[in-house]
Amino acid sequence: MNKVRLGMVGGGQGAFIGGVHRIASRIDGKFDLVAGALSSNPERAAASAKELGIARSYSSYEEMAREEAAREDGIEAVAIVTPNHMHAGPAITFLNAGINVICDKPLAATPEQAEEMAAAVKSSKARFILTHNYTGYPLIRQAREMVARGDLGKIRVIQASYSQDWLAEAPDPDNKQAEWRTDPAKAGGGAIGDIGSHAFNLLSFVSGLKTEALLAELHSMVDGRRVDDNAHILLRLEGGAKGMLWASQVAIGQENNLSLRIYGEKGGIEWNQENPNVMTFARFGEPKQLLTRGGAGLGSGGGDWTRIPPGHPEGYLEGFANLYSDAADLIRGEGDGSLLPGIDAGMDGMWFIASCIKSQDAGNTWIAR
Repeated sequence: MNKVRLGMVGGGQGAFIGGVHRIASRIDGKFDLVAGALSSNPERAAASAKELGIARSYSSYEEMAREEAAREDGIEAVAIVTPNHMHAGPAITFLNAGINVICDKPLAATPEQAEEMAAAVKSSKARFILTHNYTGYPLIRQAREMVARGDLGKIRVIQASYSQDWLAEAPDPDNKQAEWRTDPAKAGGGAIGDIGSHAFNLLSFVSGLKTEALLAELHSMVDGRRVDDNAHILLRLEGGAKGMLWASQVAIGQENNLSLRIYGEKGGIEWNQENPNVMTFARFGEPKQLLTRGGAGLGSGGGDWTRIPPGHPEGYLEGFANLYSDAADLIRGEGDGSLLPGIDAGMDGMWFIASCIKSQDAGNTWIAR
């Protein structure tokens, strides 16, 4: 099997998400990281590349795109793991160079940047993948199949929540992760963009339903904070389904609690990211069933997205790796990429963020598409 030659923009020394992407790309052995523009500081970029054993280090993403596109052994895909406001420039540059793009979420910091990215995707022959990594969890993909085949019946109610406590007080000024996430110019939104967009994407991915309108109440609980850190959002989905979404980074005691609950006319499912190998399924009037990752009763596809036998936990990194594995198959022409979030999911997430802000600014009113 020929590995996909991968490059990376951002994700140098001290960057959490860069390490996650690198691990995820290696788990199934389908990528080879050979080039990087890991920092806007050339010395730091070179040091990071040497530390990680990356053969070719560049001082800018523009140089990297130009040089790699000209090489016979140049990269076939690039992972963009920069803060939100720095997604658009690299993504557009590499797409224009004909290099496939794997971009961290959300799509961009502003609607204008997102539109520019969408135009570049449309005009390029290269693929664009957005790493909404929770869609890679095996039981989330199982839930999507169950909803699609009608196990729950017509969907009535969806509840999604994503709660953390790491921003419950003003962070240390040297905390780079907090610094850009609480800067509206860099993040584009607070909790709604950082974690709310994950919850919104997950409920859309599993239910298959498009949100038609939303009403948001955004809060900045910490004094002086310029972005939201808590959000209560009502959703109207196609087909008459009703939704509620809560995103909070000030919920004391919550670590990374992403939860999804979907209820239809015939049944309901409940799943939580902190215990991702288990999902409950209930048919009306019958005892609840406990479904396990790759376990009995899931059908022939139940183990398609797992690597080890049932009872051996898989989690965050393996779910992330499923996206990278699917991306490699798509790039090599061996898969259809039907489960991969792309530009449409990215634009949907940008509508969610912008509409939440618009609803808040308009006095918490309903915002329709």
